Amino acid sequence: MFLINFYICEFMKNIDELSEAKIGKLMLKYFIPAFIGVFMNALYNIVDRIFIGQGVGAEALSGISIIFPVMLIMMAFGMLIGIGTGVYVSINLGKKDLEGAEKTLGTGFFLMIAVSVVIMIVTYLLKVPILRSFGATEETFQYANDYLDIVLSGVAFMVIGFSLNNVIRSEGNARIAMVSMILSSVINMVLDPIFIFWLDLGVKGAAYATIISMFVLMVWVLSHFRSKRSVIKLHKKNIRINWKILVQIVAIGMAPFTMQIANSFVQGLLNKKLIIYGGDFAVGAMGIINSVVTLFIMAIVALNMAAQPIIGFNYGAKSVKRIKDTLRISLVAATIIAVGAFILVQTIPGAIVKLFNNDNKALYGIAIRGLRLLLLALPIIGFQVVASNFFQAVGKAKLALFATLFRQVIGLIPLLLILPGFWGIDGIWLSYPIADTMSAIVVGFLLYREWNRLSGIVVQAKTK
Repeated sequence: MFLINFYICEFMKNIDELSEAKIGKLMLKYFIPAFIGVFMNALYNIVDRIFIGQGVGAEALSGISIIFPVMLIMMAFGMLIGIGTGVYVSINLGKKDLEGAEKTLGTGFFLMIAVSVVIMIVTYLLKVPILRSFGATEETFQYANDYLDIVLSGVAFMVIGFSLNNVIRSEGNARIAMVSMILSSVINMVLDPIFIFWLDLGVKGAAYATIISMFVLMVWVLSHFRSKRSVIKLHKKNIRINWKILVQIVAIGMAPFTMQIANSFVQGLLNKKLIIYGGDFAVGAMGIINSVVTLFIMAIVALNMAAQPIIGFNYGAKSVKRIKDTLRISLVAATIIAVGAFILVQTIPGAIVKLFNNDNKALYGIAIRGLRLLLLALPIIGFQVVASNFFQAVGKAKLALFATLFRQVIGLIPLLLILPGFWGIDGIWLSYPIADTMSAIVVGFLLYREWNRLSGIVVQAKTK
């Protein structure tokens, strides 16, 4: 009885905070741990690239960059389940349906296990054609293959760890989610130099460090949902397929899933174009650029993580004012972050590139020019990321999906196919800001329309 009362008290505490606390303070409270968490998360691949680029060489860095689209596919399934489960948990908590939230967690966990097994088997069987299709050459194939072989054994660790950590954040435990990412990222950073340099394992050492840190993350988050700290619990009886809940999870998570899959396809196409117009070093340069972009975008993603439980809860509770206040703060903050990142990239690109490799002049020159051109539209990217998250948080899966696909598929892919024929490698870099500008116009219109329609949820609630 004591434990039941404790769970109810924790549940009601989070409900009071999400429904009554000032939005600005609440956003800040959630943002700080979310930012630390996603920043540490971003360091997984970035630290690997820094150590490999500085210690193993430019070719190894290019090989690891080949793996990036494959990792995106793995992350896509984690996002499909993790974000879908997290959002639906938040909505259920907003409705004060604790049992529904726990059933959602159970179904989500079952999916995490099943999907991980499928990913591991299919990717291993198709490994060689996958790497070739993503741009692996004779010089880079072995590096990519060595890294992928080891990482595949830890797919379940990554999917379960990252997905459940998103649910922890969705139940209002942002600090615990932050600690989760700090713990696994610090382990990865400590193990990287040990395995890469001291044990002289090179690329394989980076992969071993990654899966060990992912395993620790998985164990940590699983223990959370069996502890007193969690608002919702992972019960054995709920670890099964509930088809109604599964449909909701997939519908909500489909937008970020499609975004990652499309991004993976784009990265594969991009690698092949870079090989044609710039060679292996151009692929390595793109690996550096992706790392830099990841750091900047992660700050905006942290905003989304802070906003998601607030928006999802208050959408379930039909509180329009709190939804709008959260969205408004997110949009302003995201734009400030994007503009600040743009100024940094355009003024000191050389210093940024040297973090990854400072002994290859060809790689250095390509990376600097690519960084400057590719991120020309960075100031208008912030609000697009926030808008897509907003569509997901209120259950507008189709809008979130369309907004994502418009940039990646309708805008970027045709530009990558056309512009390099006219401008060479500069055409590749410029495809991104042009696609971002087109997407900003469309997403801006959709966001404006949904903003005006928000008051309709109150009307619907009154008529029920």
